[in-house]
Amino acid sequence: MNQIVLIGNMGDFAKVTQFDNGAKVARFQLATHTGRDTKWHRMFAWGNIAQFIERFGSKGKQIVVTGNKVERTYVTKEGVTKKVEEIEVRHVVGM
Repeated sequence: MNQIVLIGNMGDFAKVTQFDNGAKVARFQLATHTGRDTKWHRMFAWGNIAQFIERFGSKGKQIVVTGNKVERTYVTKEGVTKKVEEIEVRHVVGM
């Protein structure tokens, strides 16, 4: 099973994209803290979860997310292949 649970703070307001078919995706960064260390996670959510994050999420907002780790690759305009690791949010709770 590929399931991740994170508790952290949103780095900023989510960047929300709405597509022609009405679907939305929200992308944001989540900071998790362990002792003195802070780790940043790239997050994205679709549909109702994206709408919730758009409406109630804000910079510094503490949330709990459950999701799946997703790895993808893409090619930049310069022709360089990049690999990205993200978390697809499946459930979110505001604290």
